[in-house]
Amino acid sequence: MKSSVNRKTVDLTGFPDLIVIYLGMQARTLRGLRTLLRTGRRIEQAVAENPSGLLLHENLIISVWPPHLGMRQYWRDFESMEAWARSLPHRDWWTEFLRDSEGTGFWHETY
Repeated sequence: MKSSVNRKTVDLTGFPDLIVIYLGMQARTLRGLRTLLRTGRRIEQAVAENPSGLLLHENLIISVWPPHLGMRQYWRDFESMEAWARSLPHRDWWTEFLRDSEGTGFWHETY
């Protein structure tokens, strides 16, 4: 049976400075699996607080083994994203990660 394609075009003219960021964390050890799950809960709580400028947050499963999770976020502009990244709780999370990655690897790409 053929299925039709649902094509949509999104009008982004209201967001001329739109930022898309992809982030990922991979567990490299058993300890890393715990860290990955804890970090996911923290991020969900932060997103639930509806930070200024965050337009959309989506979770991604990059691989099941080794466990590698990610997210895609759309921000109104770079300034909004940077302001959130430099504020609490994110600032403390990043400081903790730099002291000890707790068995994980982390990456991000911003467009």
